[in-house]
Amino acid sequence: MRDSIPSVPLPFHVDGLVKRYRSSGEPAVDAVAFDVSRGEIFGLIGPDGAGKTSIVQILAGVLSAGGGTATVGGIDVLRDPERVKPLIGYMPQGLGLNLYDSLTVDENISFFRDLRQVPPAQFRDNRERLLQMTRLTAFVDRPAGTLSGGMRQKLALICTLLHLPDILLLDEPTTGVDPISRRDFWTIVHDLVATRRATVLLTTAYMDEAERCHRVALMHRGRFIAQGTPESLVAAVPGALVSIGGAAAERVLAVAAAWPETESLAMFGSETHVLLRDGAAPVEDRLRAAGLESASVRRIPPGLEDVFVHSLRRQAPGSGALGAIDIASIIQRPPVVVDGGAVRTDRLTRRFGRFVAVDQVTLSIGSGEIFGLLGPNGAGKTTLIKMLCGLDPPSGGLAQVAGLALSDRRAREALRGRIGYMSQRFSLYRDLTVRGNLELYAGLYGLSGPTARQRIATLLDALGLAGEAGRLTEMLPLGLRQRVALAGALLHEPQILFLDEPTSGVDPLARRQFWAIIHQMARRAGITVLVSTHYMDEAEHCDRLGLMHRGRLIAAAAPAELKRQAMARSGPVVVVQTPDFASAFARLAGRFPGAALYGRRIRWRSQHPDEDAVTARALLGAAGLPAELSRQDLSIEDAFVDFIEHARVADA
Repeated sequence: MRDSIPSVPLPFHVDGLVKRYRSSGEPAVDAVAFDVSRGEIFGLIGPDGAGKTSIVQILAGVLSAGGGTATVGGIDVLRDPERVKPLIGYMPQGLGLNLYDSLTVDENISFFRDLRQVPPAQFRDNRERLLQMTRLTAFVDRPAGTLSGGMRQKLALICTLLHLPDILLLDEPTTGVDPISRRDFWTIVHDLVATRRATVLLTTAYMDEAERCHRVALMHRGRFIAQGTPESLVAAVPGALVSIGGAAAERVLAVAAAWPETESLAMFGSETHVLLRDGAAPVEDRLRAAGLESASVRRIPPGLEDVFVHSLRRQAPGSGALGAIDIASIIQRPPVVVDGGAVRTDRLTRRFGRFVAVDQVTLSIGSGEIFGLLGPNGAGKTTLIKMLCGLDPPSGGLAQVAGLALSDRRAREALRGRIGYMSQRFSLYRDLTVRGNLELYAGLYGLSGPTARQRIATLLDALGLAGEAGRLTEMLPLGLRQRVALAGALLHEPQILFLDEPTSGVDPLARRQFWAIIHQMARRAGITVLVSTHYMDEAEHCDRLGLMHRGRLIAAAAPAELKRQAMARSGPVVVVQTPDFASAFARLAGRFPGAALYGRRIRWRSQHPDEDAVTARALLGAAGLPAELSRQDLSIEDAFVDFIEHARVADA
C-alpha cells in the first residue's frame, strides 16, 4: 500500500480497491492498485469475470466499492462519485449500450449534445471531426438499431467523446467488433492521446489489443497477475519459446508435454509452440529421439498470451490443467469422408427482399479440415452459417453439407443429426446442472436411455467435467462452461462442427485447451470444423481461411498464403520506436498518411520500406527525436485489412 496520493493529481490513482458481491464468495476486485498518468493508455486485460468491468464502473461513479482508495482527476470517487461524472467520458460494455435504437445516428449525437450541454460552436466542430474519423458521415439518417456492431460502437464512441473529455473510461469497446472497425476505433483513441494528451483506461479480453496500450494489467479472478508495459512483460518471460513444425502437431504436443522443462504448450495450426525453462536440452535432438526427424524448430518471441499463461501458472501451479483427451472415446465412430468435400457450395445466395446477404459464394471444405470464416460485421458470415446448418433456405445456388443437398427440405431436417453447433454464448441453461444440460441436449438429438447415459458419462470424463456434473452451470468459470457446451455439441458424434466465436471472453489458458481438443478431433476423428471468430490470432489455428466482404467470398487460402499475397500487394510494415511517440507521430503522419500509433510504436504499410526508413530517420533527426526503425512481416490482421480494403477499392 502506498502512503499517500501524489501531490499532483493523477487522472487515476487506485490503491487496495476491493469489491464484493453478495452472490459470490470471492471478491470481484481483490486489493488492486495502479496509477495512470496523463496522456497514457492503460489496459485492464483479462477474460470475462476477471473484475475489469467492476473497476471501470467504480471509477465512473456508478458502482460502490467495498474498500481501498480511488481518485479520478484528484477527486475521491468513493466519497463523491457525482463530482467525477462531468470530467469523464464513459462508454459501458455492450454493442452501443448507451445508444437509443429508435433514434438516428444524428439524433443520438444531438441527444448527447444536450445531455452534456456542449456549446454550439464546439459541437459543430466535434461532430464533423468525429463523424469523419469514424466514417459515419454517410449514415447520419440511419436508425441506430439498424447499424452493424462495429458501426454501433463507433457511434457510441462519438457520443462518449462529444464533449472532448480529458479522461476516458472504455469498457470492452471492441468486443464483438470486426478487425476493420477495431482498427478505426484504435486510430481515434490514439489520435486523442497524441493530439490532446487524453488519458484512457480501457478493458478488453483480446490479448493482441494489449500491445496497443502503453501499460497493462493482466487480470484473473479479481487480481492483477502481472502489470507493466507490454515490452517489459514479454521480456520478463523466462526461458525460450520455440515453434515446432514439419510433423503432426498432435504428435509433437504429446512428446513435448513429457519434457520436464516444458512450461506451457499451445497448438497453432500445423505448428506447436513450446515455452521451455532455461537449461533445456536441444529440442532437435529430443525430437529425433522420439522419431520426429522431419520436425523443424525455430525460436520465436513470446506474446502477451504467453505472459498471461506463465503468470497464471506461476501464481497457481496446475491451474486449468486438463489431462490427455481420449478422442477415441469422444468420437467412437470411424472418420466419415465425403466425396468432393464435407461442405460444398456453388454460387450460394441468400436475399432478404432486395438486400443480398450472401452473394454467389462458391466454397469447398474437405473432411477433417478446420476452416475459419472471417469478415467485417455485416459481411454475411452468420447468414452463410445458418444456411449451411439448414436453418435458412437458400435463395439461389446449390449447397451440400455432410452429403445432403440443402435444396431439399427433408434433407435439411436430416442434417441436424450430422452436425453440431456451438454458439457464441454457449446456449446453456444456467439454472440447470451440467448433467441436466447434457441430458437436455441428448433429448434434442434423439438420444435416450442407456445410450444417452453412456455418452454423457463418456464426455464428462473425457473433457475433465466428471467432478462438475452436479454443479449449476451458472456457477462454473467461463472456460468450464465452454467445455460443457462443446460436450453438448458432440453428444451425437457429428461429422461437422460449427463454432460461432466459441472462445469469446474465455481466458487464454482455456482457449489453448479448447483448441488442442478441436485440433485432435479434426486430425484423429476426421471431424470437419467451420469456425467464425474475431480473435485474429485464432485464425492461425485454421487450415484455411475464408474472407467475406459484402456477402461475397473474396479469398480462401491458408493463413500463410493470405499473408504472402497481401505483402506482395502492399509491402511489409515499417515500425518506429521512440520515447516521444506523440511528437514523432505528429512529424510522420503528414509524410506517411497510413501511419498509425500502436502503443508506443508508430507503424505503416509500405511498398518501399527502405526509402521510407531513410525519410523517417531524416524527419525525426531534424526534430532531435531519437528513434529505432525496423521492418516487420504482416500479421494475419494486417492481411485481413489489406484484402478488405482492396475489395472496397474494387467495389468503388
